Amino acid sequence: MKHQTVRLLQGNEACAMAALAAGVGFFAGYPITPATEIAELLAKELPKRGGIFIQMEDEIASMAAVIGASIGGVKALTATSGPGFTLKQENLGYAAMVQVPCVVVDVQRGGPSTGMPTLPSQMDVMQSRWGTHGDHPCVVLCPSTVYEYYMLTIKAINLSELLRTPVILLSDAIVGHLREKVRIPDISELKIVDRKRAALPAENFMPFKPDEDDVPPFMPYGIGYRYHMTSNNYDEGGYPATNDHEVARLLLTRLHNKIERRRGEIIMTEEIMMDDAEIALFAYGCVARSAYSAIEMARERGLKVGLIKALTLWPFPREVVEKYGDKVKAFIVAEMNMGQLVGEVERFLKNKSAVVRQVNRFDGKMITPEQILDAVKEVL
Repeated sequence: MKHQTVRLLQGNEACAMAALAAGVGFFAGYPITPATEIAELLAKELPKRGGIFIQMEDEIASMAAVIGASIGGVKALTATSGPGFTLKQENLGYAAMVQVPCVVVDVQRGGPSTGMPTLPSQMDVMQSRWGTHGDHPCVVLCPSTVYEYYMLTIKAINLSELLRTPVILLSDAIVGHLREKVRIPDISELKIVDRKRAALPAENFMPFKPDEDDVPPFMPYGIGYRYHMTSNNYDEGGYPATNDHEVARLLLTRLHNKIERRRGEIIMTEEIMMDDAEIALFAYGCVARSAYSAIEMARERGLKVGLIKALTLWPFPREVVEKYGDKVKAFIVAEMNMGQLVGEVERFLKNKSAVVRQVNRFDGKMITPEQILDAVKEVL
């Protein structure tokens, strides 16, 4: 086994350290609770490694700067919370359209608007998927422990590079601020992905001509490759083709296919005590911690309850939901919102025998194991 470092880390600290390990060389952001620790650590550490940290004038400019850095060939990341995430949406859509790899960390807090700046929530789940206009796919990962925060940060950066797409890491104020003992893998044990480069000379380069995996090779500006990028519908040469229906169809199809074809690499779930479960809990982020305690309490009482923990929220992990749709009596979906991901669970259980129940809290307080256990008792 390679050398591993054991550290007592805050979640946001783990995120920043993972970004450095994955090769992030640029961060642009704006201070916002409860995500500021990510910026603070990277402001200190990036310059030591030859990287760049910029505190921008606002969240809109931060997202634009991240896109510009990535187009220049640097792995780039930003971090924010609900109000800032809203401001980033236009440029986030631009990044998805022109296929710029980057990562946005959203440490969720209570909303809407300014809301509850210091209290946790899971209210940005649907915004992370549908926050920008237009029909394009999203990749959204969600940690529930500090270790997962570290590893999913690296995973998010790798996926953004692999797929040439923005990836959202959806944390929350609890996971962002809690401290846990974390075993940090040796750098040699980490899989680090860099975007693929074009093999063609500059004069033959078509910036958006895809390979067989629907992902075009990337060449950064500034090394002799001159090409056009536009948020309009564009052809393989990067030039506007706003009235070409076939070009539009092919482009949007490729944007979807490059992610759908990689579902096996993108979607991550954990099935806990599901072998004999009669009731399935479905949870993610900080609520998965309470759900885990709830299944332990249920088992002590002789109740056959298991947990499906989603580490990937989008694309939605429909396969695991469908797998247990006829094996369990009920799915109980626990979320710190008024019910967002439960709609997806219901959608993929509509032809299954399992019923769906909800446990929701949206007042800034954590859902407790006891609340979830009460819902289990009501179903049985």
